[in-house]
Amino acid sequence: MTPEEIRSRVAKSAVKLTAGGFRPTGEPTESWLGRVFLSGPDEERPVNSVGDPLLPLAQICLASSPFAPACLEGVELVTVFIGSSLPDEFEPMDENWIIREYSNMADLIERDWPSPRSFLKPFPVSFQRIDDEWPCWDGGGLTDEMSDAILALEASGEISDYYDLGEHYYVHKVGGYPSFCQPGIDPGDGFEFAFQISSDPKINLNVVDGGSLQFYRNPATAEWKLYYDFY
Repeated sequence: MTPEEIRSRVAKSAVKLTAGGFRPTGEPTESWLGRVFLSGPDEERPVNSVGDPLLPLAQICLASSPFAPACLEGVELVTVFIGSSLPDEFEPMDENWIIREYSNMADLIERDWPSPRSFLKPFPVSFQRIDDEWPCWDGGGLTDEMSDAILALEASGEISDYYDLGEHYYVHKVGGYPSFCQPGIDPGDGFEFAFQISSDPKINLNVVDGGSLQFYRNPATAEWKLYYDFY
């Protein structure tokens, strides 16, 4: 199998999200980390079982993104809230984390929900599309057939190592492949990787020890799952 054949079967498109570096526009289509200011007119601020507000983690406007994966088709905006302590991996979405998704931004209202208890620093987000995202070599995402083909290319000297073929991005992103620190997991039938928020000193987020919060969506049921690992 040639590098071009492998690339056509493995490489995915994604959008890297970069916090800050520009002045906020104030437009409702702007994406943020550490801030949520759009909601449905009848929605309340999400709280946990003792009434403490969940922290605004992200507001991602897919309507203005240069790319979104198929599992997010029809979704124009997602907002993410999380507790001050991380939920368990694959803990059902409820009082410790919640995603709200919207298919029509025209129905939303601006209602900022700042949190004085949040450790997160809010920054607007810029998008950069990439079309050559590869999975981590030992983190899942490659079939046995693809792994064997890549190892054959290394053995023949056609490539020196896996990352001659492409790159994996350990960043905030929509689409592409999740950034596993430990060997990858199976989120369950029908669930596809949608986006991740990674450890980032700029927004004061450290997922335990340099990890990423990975969000998976089942497009048939609109259910979400949250997973994370770390070094």
